[in-house]
Amino acid sequence: MPALKATEFEATILWLGRVENRDVRLPSTPLDAMELGFDGPDGESHGGMTRLSCSRVTGLYPRNTPIRNTRQLSVLSAEELDEIAQAMGLEALDPALLGASMVLRGIPDFTHIPPSSRLLAASGACLTVDMVNRPCTLPARPIEDLHAGFGARFKPAAKGRRGVTAWVEAEGRVALGDRLRLFVPDQPPWQPTWT
Repeated sequence: MPALKATEFEATILWLGRVENRDVRLPSTPLDAMELGFDGPDGESHGGMTRLSCSRVTGLYPRNTPIRNTRQLSVLSAEELDEIAQAMGLEALDPALLGASMVLRGIPDFTHIPPSSRLLAASGACLTVDMVNRPCTLPARPIEDLHAGFGARFKPAAKGRRGVTAWVEAEGRVALGDRLRLFVPDQPPWQPTWT
């Protein structure tokens, strides 16, 4: 029996973007299609086989330790993006302001799909989900620049709705309108039985 099982869920790619230099600016440049290599999306500042460790893993490594890059893409749900905008008091929120790589529609409670889930495209490109992308304050500045008085509202509004980070497991091309099939690990939730 396979370790990953297909679900009934498919998502449509509604938006694609690339952060070209995150040290200069976080917002993504919108794209019609994206080439996914083992280093991540072509030209993506968050790409690479490795990255320097950050605050998310300081319990494991000193800051700036070279580690495997499992954060090549930031994948969001259109449904959850709408919920974030509503909670912020905005009519809509441009995913480019968040440094997003991809926005999908069609998978409920997307932010909480299990780590190691796969998103498979017809081209054969496949993304492996790392984990929940916890909200941070970095998008606050670009949001504030466009929507004065709203930047600080992002982090609390995005809690539990920020999407996931992912890395490229199989190379290929994805484009707007493509459908991705969700596969999840075939295992029960972890429940430690000893203390």
